[in-house]
Amino acid sequence: MTDAHHMRPFGITLAAREHTINGFRATQWHIADLTPERGGDATLWLQLTMTERAAYRFNLSSGNPRLFVRAGFTGGPASAAAITASQDVAAAWMDGEQQVLEAPMPLAIQVWIEAYLARHGEAPVEERRKKRKGAGRAREAQP
Repeated sequence: MTDAHHMRPFGITLAAREHTINGFRATQWHIADLTPERGGDATLWLQLTMTERAAYRFNLSSGNPRLFVRAGFTGGPASAAAITASQDVAAAWMDGEQQVLEAPMPLAIQVWIEAYLARHGEAPVEERRKKRKGAGRAREAQP
């Protein structure tokens, strides 16, 4: 069962482009088709979470909102495995040596995410707090 307030299906098709660089052939994967409905070679579910609200706002405010698709390990064949609107999640995937492809975010999805943020509120601004009194200060030398 899905909740239309925080989950949407996306049909996705990936395609490879062959390049020759300095006499070497290389394959570069890209998103050939991404539609906010089921279809394509794979269907992925975009799920919005409360913990990523600040990342969604950052993405929407960027002037060029994107969707990110995890597509298998870097250097291997691409296979669409997950989708997110959070650049933080996409960066974590890349840190794990996952191949991440991106595509422009459809306007209808931008509106849907804006409605989600309006319904659940913006993420609170986090202040850095010390874990314990005096943490972060240099200790005085003991006699």
